[in-house]
Amino acid sequence: MPVFAPLFSASRRRLLAAAATLALCVSAQAQETTIKFQLDWRYEGPSALFLVPVSKGLFKAEKLNVTVDAGNGSGNAVNRVASGAYDMGFADMAALMEFQANNPSAPNKPVAVMMVYNNTPAAVLALKKSGIKTPADLTGKKLGAPVFDAGRRGFPIFQKANGVGQVEWISMDPALRETMLAKGDVDAITGFSFTSLLSLEARGVKPADVTVMSYPQYGVKLYGNAIITSEDFLKKNPEAVKAFLRAFTKGTKAVMADTKGAIAVVKARDGIINAELEERRLKMALDASVATPDAKAEGFGDINKPRLALMASQVADAFTTKGRINPDTVWNGSFLPSAAERNIFGK
Repeated sequence: MPVFAPLFSASRRRLLAAAATLALCVSAQAQETTIKFQLDWRYEGPSALFLVPVSKGLFKAEKLNVTVDAGNGSGNAVNRVASGAYDMGFADMAALMEFQANNPSAPNKPVAVMMVYNNTPAAVLALKKSGIKTPADLTGKKLGAPVFDAGRRGFPIFQKANGVGQVEWISMDPALRETMLAKGDVDAITGFSFTSLLSLEARGVKPADVTVMSYPQYGVKLYGNAIITSEDFLKKNPEAVKAFLRAFTKGTKAVMADTKGAIAVVKARDGIINAELEERRLKMALDASVATPDAKAEGFGDINKPRLALMASQVADAFTTKGRINPDTVWNGSFLPSAAERNIFGK
């Protein structure tokens, strides 16, 4: 019996060591907060802003286990966060405002915690051969867009700001929008500038042959997409939300420094994308909506309160919401990283 005792003891020590290691791993995983994140649209260039911090382990470093799923519209992203199906999401600020105004008694209303698209990417696009050069030329014309398109929903604001008369709307699926413009079935379309312009090019239309009237350039200073989360998740996981925004900020800086590498991450998620085209789309999104003069003045991720209040009033009128919109209930900037951490634009 004494001959076997040392062997048994060593074996036992190994088992105890393995059990301790496993316990530590389980404990570390238990400390991670799981976050299900809903994008506003399918995997395209701009989704690199969320996929890169996953790929680089920036969320993991903050003890977050983040999954990022493709979406099919800002309205759906808002609804899925409100339902609890997703913890956080990426959605158009106007869609968030509309939800809150039309569902004042909803038990789990989403709230925006970080502004990403400081200026809306919404635009009106027309072929130059149509003779449409200015907003005034749209009067009496046939415009096309899906019924849920952010540019179409906000068109009354653009219309009022630029004195545009009555127009006729034609509804279609998103996949048909640019095709119908290229074929001449509609005179103009609304959509995100960096999406529709490149989609037109894919259909044989040269960018030089397209008139692009972006909303910010024509007096419509609406905010675009923001990171949102539900009231319930925010209340139960305040530190996790702060950690998510810190990691996202670092990820955005990394994306801006290496757009080609960022698109490689997107292509690893969806192998059918055209990497060259999506890098162009990403750069256009960064220039038009992220690294804008307004964003540099207000600070990346933050908002200007009077500007947000004006948008709330404009959206309530344009979307004919059931009630007025209180900007203080749709925005909570208290979870943002410090101004120094958000200084990602350089000089």
